[in-house]
Amino acid sequence: MTFPYRLLLLCSLVGTVGLSTSLNSNSAHAAPSCPTPALSRFQRHQVNRGETLESIAQRYNLTPATLINMNPAVRNGKVTVGSELQIPPYDGFVVEVSSGQTWRDVAKKYQVRADTLFEINGCQQNLSIVFIPDGSVSPSRFITASPAPADSQPISIAGYPLQKMASVLLAYGWQINPSNGEVFFHSGIDLLAPVGSSVQAIAPGTIVFAEQQGTYGQLVIVNHSGGIQSRYAHLEEIKVSVGQKVNEGDLLGTVGTTGEPTGNRSHLHFEMRSSSDLGWVAEDPQGYLKR
Repeated sequence: MTFPYRLLLLCSLVGTVGLSTSLNSNSAHAAPSCPTPALSRFQRHQVNRGETLESIAQRYNLTPATLINMNPAVRNGKVTVGSELQIPPYDGFVVEVSSGQTWRDVAKKYQVRADTLFEINGCQQNLSIVFIPDGSVSPSRFITASPAPADSQPISIAGYPLQKMASVLLAYGWQINPSNGEVFFHSGIDLLAPVGSSVQAIAPGTIVFAEQQGTYGQLVIVNHSGGIQSRYAHLEEIKVSVGQKVNEGDLLGTVGTTGEPTGNRSHLHFEMRSSSDLGWVAEDPQGYLKR
């Protein structure tokens, strides 16, 4: 299938906001904490008088090259009043994946982190048409906090998010769902703890998010210096507010079962993320925790 035809196929599937379920059939099997697939977040823009390709790209925080890739009719860089453009959520492009290829194969080919690619595409298992991010993009763009300045000093983080050491219910990284054998990427670790257990900050920082967020449930996010971020999900109660400064050991909330936690055992879903040119990317939390 040629690239222009592939784009026409995509355009035919995109609705007013999002794709048909033929590209989103696996969303029910997505791993916990995964965002809506990029392909389901496309918008349509009708060109108004006085608009240019550059002004439209700027409006959606995209590059003109992205709009050209998504809209073959504007390959000459000109837009026509009244015509409609497909607007992706991030800079990037769409590819058709050959049968048998894995997320790791696609990530290697296009030099994108496999876990980031997996999350941006909604943690879906069957690859057919895939969105490839290009530039400063993250599956976690619902977070309004900006990445840390380049000259900020790294921080040595070695705290623990619970008052007692806990067993790991589900580890970080690629996992196999025991119920259906599907492979998914788990962006943090799940620490077993009774409902109501205190959840505490692992290091000094600033609260940048503190409310309900999809499958995260009740979620608290702390930005630390050095471009490091910690996330605490499935909380029962939140005890902090956005903008608040916290120190290591300060109470953030309590363990709960909000969102879609794994199984029916109460636990804290804990993540560590670092700021990069791909946005806030997941890191293995074990390297940041006290033994």
